[in-house]
Amino acid sequence: MSQNSTRPVGPLVIDIENITKDYVMGEETVRALRGVSLQIHRNEYIAIMGPSGSGKSTLMNMLGCLDTPTSGRYEFNGKNVAEMNDDELAAIRNREIGFVFQTFNLLPRSTSLRNVELPLIYAGIDPDTREEMAAHVLHEVGLGDRMNHKPNELSGGQRQRVAVARALVNKPSIILADEPTGNLDSKTGEEIMALFEDLYQRGNTIILVTHERDIATHARRTVHLRDGLIETDHAGFIPELDLVALDRP
Repeated sequence: MSQNSTRPVGPLVIDIENITKDYVMGEETVRALRGVSLQIHRNEYIAIMGPSGSGKSTLMNMLGCLDTPTSGRYEFNGKNVAEMNDDELAAIRNREIGFVFQTFNLLPRSTSLRNVELPLIYAGIDPDTREEMAAHVLHEVGLGDRMNHKPNELSGGQRQRVAVARALVNKPSIILADEPTGNLDSKTGEEIMALFEDLYQRGNTIILVTHERDIATHARRTVHLRDGLIETDHAGFIPELDLVALDRP
């Protein structure tokens, strides 16, 4: 685990209880989540781990309001997600959750500044204000001198910093990062994790989905999934936990 300090947790942000998720594949029904209960508070830095097929991607989609559970309860900031309409869910995804993806998901013909402005456009922010907000977060992630560069003019690490800035620009309740270093070399990956550490120390809530042990060590709490269930949920990272055993059938 990182030697940096752990911040006091704040109010409850995510509260899921006995969540299940079924996928119908032809004549077969696959249960990806089998009754997951999880609470995440503001100011937490949590890593969600598990082998392929464990359900971590499905859980990430649930947490990010990108998919709905088959059964169970999910409350986000005290509101029942199942009772929200499409517009309300879209507003949560845009304003409350900052997404960081492995593949960056940047618009190739747009500058860093315009890429970061995108959530603000959807939120209806006026052009002058959104440009100012986007420029501010680009400075925060160390890209003040790359605002007018397009993705193909940036390194992989710089592209991911643009993606992080885009996730931050609406001041979301949580940052949800899916394998954020998966397309980066180890040195650049560590630089991105140092950025996440800085964001955490500044008061951001971070949920990190990863299969990499060295990346998970940066979190303050680690949840391991296996076969659609939470197998362990520990404060800190448990290095002696045998992930090879987790991956055995």
